[in-house]
Amino acid sequence: MLGWVRKGQMVPEFEEAAFNASLNKVVRCKTKFGWHLLQVLSEREESVLQDIQPEELHVKMQDPSFLDEAQLIDVREPEEVAQASLLGFQVLPLRKFGSWGPEITTKFNPQKDTYVMCHHGVRSLQVAKWLQTQGFKRVFNVSGGIHDYAQRVDPTIPTY
Repeated sequence: MLGWVRKGQMVPEFEEAAFNASLNKVVRCKTKFGWHLLQVLSEREESVLQDIQPEELHVKMQDPSFLDEAQLIDVREPEEVAQASLLGFQVLPLRKFGSWGPEITTKFNPQKDTYVMCHHGVRSLQVAKWLQTQGFKRVFNVSGGIHDYAQRVDPTIPTY
């Protein structure tokens, strides 16, 4: 079982066979690694994961409809959020992933643009990648986190 694969991840012969195969039909192909039998069980649209720069997020947040149309998630711990935060972000501490993770698709809409933020952009990238595996179509990681946002966009936000 290979799981979900994208173009560019496999040798060309295998990729051509996989992406041209009909659903549920067993196909054979030969690569430099030998003969392979493969079966495509289902297909899905590729989701988008992008970094968004603090300046670009700031511009979007000036539009009142943005907060209605987008989903904003802050994965920092409550004590971090108490020091510095951005309006509109729902706090889902990564440390409490076990409590909110299983319900993510009932609390958030996988079809809506979803923006994830943390302190420096590392934890949020982990969560953004995980959201993709849960079927979220358009996920944006706030590059550099709230720290870069404070330094590059809004110096009134404390850094820590």
